[in-house]
Amino acid sequence: MNHNPVIVSGGGPVGLVAALALAEKGVNVVVLEACAEIPTDLRAGTFHPPTVEMLDTLSIGQELLKLGIKVSEWQVRDRKQGLIAQFDLGMIAGETSYPFRLHCEQHKLSRLAYQALQRFPNARVLFGHECVSFTQDEECVTVQVTSDGVTRNMQASYLIGADGVRSIVRKTANIEFEGFTWPERFLVFATTFDLKSCGFTGNAYIADPDEWAAIFVQPHNGPPGIYRIAFPIQPDQTDEEVLSDDYVQSRIQGFLLPDQTYDIPYRSVYRVHQRVAKNFRSGRILLAGDAAHVNNPLGGMGLNSGIHDAMNLAEKLTRVLLNNESTTLLDLYDRQRRLTNIEYVQAITIRNKKMLEERDPEIRAQRSQEMRDIASDPEKHRAFLMNSSMINSVRRAAQIQ
Repeated sequence: MNHNPVIVSGGGPVGLVAALALAEKGVNVVVLEACAEIPTDLRAGTFHPPTVEMLDTLSIGQELLKLGIKVSEWQVRDRKQGLIAQFDLGMIAGETSYPFRLHCEQHKLSRLAYQALQRFPNARVLFGHECVSFTQDEECVTVQVTSDGVTRNMQASYLIGADGVRSIVRKTANIEFEGFTWPERFLVFATTFDLKSCGFTGNAYIADPDEWAAIFVQPHNGPPGIYRIAFPIQPDQTDEEVLSDDYVQSRIQGFLLPDQTYDIPYRSVYRVHQRVAKNFRSGRILLAGDAAHVNNPLGGMGLNSGIHDAMNLAEKLTRVLLNNESTTLLDLYDRQRRLTNIEYVQAITIRNKKMLEERDPEIRAQRSQEMRDIASDPEKHRAFLMNSSMINSVRRAAQIQ
């Protein structure tokens, strides 16, 4: 057995979950996080049923359930027509023990995983430490780590790049990041206004050619929570303009009550990509999460897919390191997670965006009717949810050899 630890570059939710899954099995692990602490923001915060199942195999699963909001129903709406279809995850209760979307900010998962790692003598999390480069040979990876302006070398059995869309690990390994960037950016803001009072479920998607929206409730100081809302903004609009009070108020007033001023405690602008790394493995280098693939948030699949990477990879690395099984298992990780991301995550999220922003009135009417038909037919309803909940993507990955 190689006694060098597995080094994880990136202390976000994917990196910390991978580290925890390894530590709980007895693998030595070190997490390198460039920030001084776990970032707190309102980014991804939807956990689909199979993700909840996976996390519940770790010591943090039940704690996460206590922190989140269980959203069993979600909607597809039209900005002018209102409600088009409502989907009930209770329809797939026979397929999962968790027939709901668990809404909880990703930084809370990160914090739980970090706290759990403190209990393991074989695990270390180093804040203020950044992987800046590496070299590898048949025996190990030599990772160059910078902290407080000083660079030193650390030896690793394997290096997991969970360091986000700008991944140093991926770039140093010269792995191509195939795909594209959407021309428009996303405005994400949060309001404490209770959208349930206007007929919304805790998760809803509003179709419109110019101003579609995606809505997710998040825990916040007790019920009813806080609602995170994403809108598209055009390339010619400045950040200063779209982050202004007047602009944000106009966006939310456009589909809620037009004469009300809303509390907006959070707002942000970010670019959206659809990319998948050409390989998830290069020798002793392995990619997971946003370092390996990124997608638009319409469907809440990005973070979930990253957690699926982390759990799949940790299981295989454990078998290689502790059971002396063949490293071809790591090639299997590459095949399973990369192909599944292309077939399901990329395809579904691209389709979701195109559906919400469709301009042709006839096509819009046709798609709305398709959604109504699916929601009203129990068999189609269940089949649709098996894809949108990511259960089928996890099962598909398990079939790939």
